[in-house]
Amino acid sequence: MNETVTLIGVPLDLGAGRRGVDMGPSAFRLADIHQTVRDLGYDVIDAGDVEVAVRETRDPGDPRMKYLAEIRATCEALRDRVGEALAAGARPVVLGGDHSIAMGTIAGVSRFHRERGRKIGLIWFDAHGDMNTAETSPSGNIHGMPLAVALGIGEASLTGLSGASPMVDGARAAVVGLRDVDIAERAKIKASGIGAFTMRDIDERGMRAVMADAIERATSDTAGVHVSFDLDGVDPDLAPGVGTPSPGGLSYREAHLAMEMLADTGKVLSAELVEVNPILDRQNGTARLGVGLLASLLGKKIL
Repeated sequence: MNETVTLIGVPLDLGAGRRGVDMGPSAFRLADIHQTVRDLGYDVIDAGDVEVAVRETRDPGDPRMKYLAEIRATCEALRDRVGEALAAGARPVVLGGDHSIAMGTIAGVSRFHRERGRKIGLIWFDAHGDMNTAETSPSGNIHGMPLAVALGIGEASLTGLSGASPMVDGARAAVVGLRDVDIAERAKIKASGIGAFTMRDIDERGMRAVMADAIERATSDTAGVHVSFDLDGVDPDLAPGVGTPSPGGLSYREAHLAMEMLADTGKVLSAELVEVNPILDRQNGTARLGVGLLASLLGKKIL
């Protein structure tokens, strides 16, 4: 029997400052994600989209954490959907939506494996730190906070989504591709124990060496790895359809090498692709890039 990949869309834009990422799941589907994954030998189940609140119908609430109640509700629903997919023996792949959805995905994966006596590892690809809290965020946008939450830092109603905090130990986590980090985030990154690999690290050491270190961390005494990929981690010349582009990002081959190395481990538990904004894209190229990266993560090879 073929392994099953379950796709879960989350058209959430409440955590972001710019509109448009709510169309991300549709963009990935339009980029032929179903057939691309089937061509690799997987069975594909599209579980549809998690229901999300419409921004215009809600009050943002606390300006330090806008739309907290709505985002938390979405993450709770996503957590449960991810857990159901894992319980059915499938590999969940979540399609965003802004990066705040990672709190729900990771909560689901972490809870599932914790109940079975196992920890998980995390590799997070991003131009940004995503380590803000209500006290440090310059915008109050929650998509700048999910990595902190996964590591047990920040709002208690979010850090506790998996039933335990942290969802992932800093020693078993890595963030790759950093190049735009708020000053207030730097101390949190260092205190969390996460392996933080900047574009300078990649420039100096090469992606192979960086990924070897990241994989060693994330697979050390874990059930496997969750891969969270913000498309703004890639250089905006290749991925223009993102809300917060930052120049000097991952090249096409650096990004694919990272995915290929992760596939080689045989320990990828789950994944998510986030922050694609079709309004800002060119001919859906950013979503198509994301689908290609997912194919490499799921085992597509050059030869």
